[in-house]
Parts: sequence; C-alpha cells; structure tokens
Amino acid sequence: MGESFEEIRDGDVLWRFDTQFLASNWTCIWGRGCLGIAPDPAPDLGLGCCSIGADLGDVDEARMISALAATLHPLHFERYEDAIEGGIFSDGTRLHTRVVDGACIFLNRPGFEGGAGCALHLAAVDLGESPTDWKPSVCWQLPIKVDWETGQGDTEVATVRRWSRRDWGEEGETMAWCCTEGPLAYVGEERLVDSMGAALEEIAGSSVVDELRQRMTVAPTPSSSRSAANRRASEWLPVDYENGL
Repeated sequence: MGESFEEIRDGDVLWRFDTQFLASNWTCIWGRGCLGIAPDPAPDLGLGCCSIGADLGDVDEARMISALAATLHPLHFERYEDAIEGGIFSDGTRLHTRVVDGACIFLNRPGFEGGAGCALHLAAVDLGESPTDWKPSVCWQLPIKVDWETGQGDTEVATVRRWSRRDWGEEGETMAWCCTEGPLAYVGEERLVDSMGAALEEIAGSSVVDELRQRMTVAPTPSSSRSAANRRASEWLPVDYENGL
C-alpha cells in the first residue's frame, strides 16, 4: 500500500496522516479469521497480535495497568492465578506485559467462560467504560502507529500511519502475516478514519481529527473501497496466502 500524507498543524505539533490507509476499510478481524502474528497461521488459537505481550509507554502507564489489573475478578481474568503468583510484567523494568503460554497474560483464550479476548477490554466494556482507558496504548491504537520526530524550530512532527512488519522488530520477519499488509482485514463497512475515530481523537485531539475528516470528504463507497483495497492488498501477500486462509 502506498502512502499519501495530509499535514495539519496544531500548535507546536505538525500532524502527518497517511490518508490512503485511513480512507481504507481495514477492520480488526480478531476471532473472525485473524491469523495471528506467530510464524504459522493459527486462526483457531485466537491469539491475534497478543503473542509477544504489550509494550507500555512509560512508568505512568505501567502503574495504571497494574492498578486496573488488581481490580480484575478471576471469573473474568483467565490468568488471574498466574498474575497473583508471578505478576503481570515480564521483568523489573515493568514496561512489558508478561507472556504466559504463548500470549499476553491478559488474553483470555477461546472457550474461557468469562469471555475470550483481552481481560482489560472486557472489564471496561462490562463497566460501560471505554477500553482505551483500560488497555495499554499500543493495543488500542493498533493498527495505527505514531512516529514522533523533531521538526524545524520548536515543532514536533507526528506521523500517523499503519503498522508494518518492520515495526515488530525481529518478530516481523517471521510472522505468517501482518494484518495491514494483506486483504483479509480490508472488509469493514466504514473508512478507518471513522471506525477508529475515537482512537484517533485520543491520539491527536478532536479538532485535528475533525479537520482531517473535512479534508477527506471524497471517499469511495464501502463496496468499491473494499474491492480496491483487496486488489492492492493481494499484491502484498505470498501466493500461498492469497487463497483459502
């Protein structure tokens, strides 16, 4: 997929949005055919992108996640006992969630009575709160990634784009697929700028996102967008993955 950037200045920050991706109909298909990010496709395991745990942005986020984890009930948190016995962090830096049996400690597996999926996400929904207030930022932002760099003068440049294999580090080289680089996830009914509007507003602010939407006024219908996205995406995948997965 190519990149086409729209720039919007907001105070000392210059936001650069990959409008081609944000205009696509990408949608998360976890539990609906997601192949996971392990070396072998495994849609039946329901691991999604949780196989390597979650990186936490800073100490404050780590403290927040730790506090929220302490409120989880064992009926809704499959790895409750593991969390009690060994904690939720992978090491003393407390900046990465622990991996237990091949996935983030917060991931409830398919068949768990309290519900499959992120225990933090499920708890937030159960309380009528936003999952973005409960989950690590890297999780609720996916598949969106923000690159920060120093611009001219006192300006910071924030590039909002899709995640790609290179962003996963060494794991990206061996992943069976990357959901933004293949056609399976381009099946949504809305543009990504709309379906993930709340996340984008959390990242850049509502005024910036409102301006972005106004500039992205001309967009294909969901059906034509899906067709175009699938044609483009088919070029990204190895031939073995084009059919039957």
